[in-house]
Amino acid sequence: MPDAPAAYFASLSAALNRARIAEPVLILDRSRMDANIRTVADTLRGGAAVRLVVKSLPCAPLLRHLSTSLNSNRTMVFNRAMLLSMRDVDPTSDILLGKPLPVGAARAYYDDAGIDGPGPRWLIDNVERLDQYAALARSLGITLDAAVEVDVGLHRGGVAGPAALAALLDRAGPEIRLTGLMGYDPHLAKLPPAMGIRSRAFAAMCRDYAAMAGVLRSRGVVDPLLNSAGSPTYALHAKGSPANDLAIGSAFVKPSDFDIGTLSHHVPACFIATPILKVAHPARVPGLGSLPARLFAGHAQAHFIHGGNWLADPVWPTGLRRSAIFGPSSNQECWLGPHAPARQPGDWLFLRPRQSEALFLQFGSLTVFDGGEITQAWPVFPASA
Repeated sequence: MPDAPAAYFASLSAALNRARIAEPVLILDRSRMDANIRTVADTLRGGAAVRLVVKSLPCAPLLRHLSTSLNSNRTMVFNRAMLLSMRDVDPTSDILLGKPLPVGAARAYYDDAGIDGPGPRWLIDNVERLDQYAALARSLGITLDAAVEVDVGLHRGGVAGPAALAALLDRAGPEIRLTGLMGYDPHLAKLPPAMGIRSRAFAAMCRDYAAMAGVLRSRGVVDPLLNSAGSPTYALHAKGSPANDLAIGSAFVKPSDFDIGTLSHHVPACFIATPILKVAHPARVPGLGSLPARLFAGHAQAHFIHGGNWLADPVWPTGLRRSAIFGPSSNQECWLGPHAPARQPGDWLFLRPRQSEALFLQFGSLTVFDGGEITQAWPVFPASA
């Protein structure tokens, strides 16, 4: 973390107290997030367009702020519920599905949204799904826009290779307008940069992607959408890539699962803050007094917090570990830690989320910290899977 942790979390604690907050909240540090926005813009330098990944940023004010800051109305959505939510965020949003949904989910979307106006760009990953979506389009009396998921090395499905893509495009009838590709490549960030391993794999991915883009153009698709990347790999594409559309989400808030080399130029911008309800010496916790003192060595305080069991890890105070005796708890989770500095009931304990998707939906709103004060509460989308 770029700031001195003690000073930073003291500032957050004071701001929470001034705002009269006394329950667990998910803090969005707007200044840090804005720094990440500038980092993305500087890295891409006006190259490929940014497509905001909604599942990682499921909050209307947050999405509007990012869209305005990056001058992009492109989004990537992964379920029917968030497709419907995006109609309220921005009815003109250019939406690409991030995964192929069962055709029943697409039908249910049109049952709710109707068929008037622009719809999302659905994702087709094989001939069977193409046929299913074509039948849906005929039953609705409309043409569906779609992109093709292509396998660029992740091997998690999608059309593999130019020949298979050509066969799928040749099969498509007038009901489905295939105008782009989506090739997800997070595996590249897991490869070591040493000895050119990652760069060679990236070059191979680019060659495969470019070959499939050539097939699309050979079928008369002008200016096709060529989506790729994700937060872990977007910076690789800035050095040269066939992609003209890059999906980015978690990089703007950087939960701890994204503490990776390709995002070393980003800063954490989200934290869980929760009040400490009770403090006790571990050996004096009721029912534990007979346990050997060695079990509590180096942990002179037991902190019982408001809530718990989040997909997150404590960052302040330092040196905390979850009590193995109490285990995970969503009510009054117990964290053991050193006695210095001593904590009191009412003090704040801070955790850093491992991810933003799903977890961001658990707090009702994002508590916006803006340079010293809590300034806003940004409501998140309804919970969905």
